[in-house]
Amino acid sequence: MKYPPINKSLFINNRNKFLDRMKSKSVAFFNSNDLYPVSADTTLPFEQHRDIFYLSGINQEESVLLLLKNNNDTEEILFLKKPNELLTHWEGEKLSVKKAFTISGIKKVHWLEDLEKITKKIFRSVENIYINTNEHYRAKVVVETREDRFIRWVQKNYPNKNIEKSNPILQRLRAIKSPIEIKLIKKACEITEKGFRRVLNFVKPGVWEYEIEAEFSHEFLKNRSRKFAYQPIIASGKNSNILHYIENNKQCNEGEIILLDVGAEYANYGSDMTRTIPVSGRFSEKQKSVYNSVLHVKNEATKLLKPGILWKEHYNEVGKIMTSELLKLGLLRKSDVQNQTKENPAFKKYFTHGVSHNLGLDVHDYGDLDIPITKNMVFTVEPGIYIQKENFGIRLEDDVVVQQNGDPINLMESIPIEIEEIEFLMNSK
Repeated sequence: MKYPPINKSLFINNRNKFLDRMKSKSVAFFNSNDLYPVSADTTLPFEQHRDIFYLSGINQEESVLLLLKNNNDTEEILFLKKPNELLTHWEGEKLSVKKAFTISGIKKVHWLEDLEKITKKIFRSVENIYINTNEHYRAKVVVETREDRFIRWVQKNYPNKNIEKSNPILQRLRAIKSPIEIKLIKKACEITEKGFRRVLNFVKPGVWEYEIEAEFSHEFLKNRSRKFAYQPIIASGKNSNILHYIENNKQCNEGEIILLDVGAEYANYGSDMTRTIPVSGRFSEKQKSVYNSVLHVKNEATKLLKPGILWKEHYNEVGKIMTSELLKLGLLRKSDVQNQTKENPAFKKYFTHGVSHNLGLDVHDYGDLDIPITKNMVFTVEPGIYIQKENFGIRLEDDVVVQQNGDPINLMESIPIEIEEIEFLMNSK
């Protein structure tokens, strides 16, 4: 791992909170992700399942976490791939029992080969088995995961046990960030800022989108980020109207703007930034007016993120602010607003996506959208206006921490966003 060790108290506290919410006479399992094949003997870079990482800090494949609760007694067991000299020679050092404890705080560590023998005894004493299914509202899983195979094995061999789900518990727990987690997300934001400032000194007419991506990548790696938190969007000209444009293969021309939706990952925690900058270093008057409207909506939307408000209510309130700005810009007419419906509000013609989403171990992180927003939830705030006929769109996005009192803390407050600062920095090479 490229990042320094995380204080294991984070993972100990996370397990305790999960165990508190488990029924008595229950066992819960959490599996690492598979190594996914590309073709021949190649695999994609390993990405740990965020749930087992959240509960243990373990970042190694072929790992299983077991949590047991029996009345007031609890037990934690970690199962790992057994190291050997040949494996170490080919792949490097694997976790030892001692190292696993140092990372996770779990005292009972066994080799994976003992999983079935140990769990067979445990199953005799429990009534409930917690399985870990992916129930994120945006999930579209088309491959069988290691977790899926494990669930099938449990249901086949222990059909008389009551099945419970871990995900509803994790949706609530992971949504509220601890101080350690907020610091890790802040670090990811700081690395993203370094990349953005580098790009401001690099962009000029004639540069290619993929060259800008490379500048971000260089700065991220240099600052201990393994990678982008998600596929970067470097969208110039008309590409800025494509919400998930990832080709990054167009030359940037004078007079165009570039929409940069980029975030660094740090210690498995993500950041999510969007900035829109002019290729030539100066915005046109039309680009400025749209930009300032988007910035105003973003600032007002941030203030509305208060404890007690529902995610959908927040979206609706921001829609009203966006409608007002679109009327000022002349993009909407009063008749458009008068004829709008609840299902199809007028602002959706130019603002076609959501305002915010939870952020954390996943860029679109866990969070039950049907419960009120609470303190220490971390959200993006990302309004945009897209004008297809004029071949440009503008989106601005920051990552914020909800506070009990007062406005949210903006983790990207120091990243340039005002037109004057962006233009100054781009012309100070």
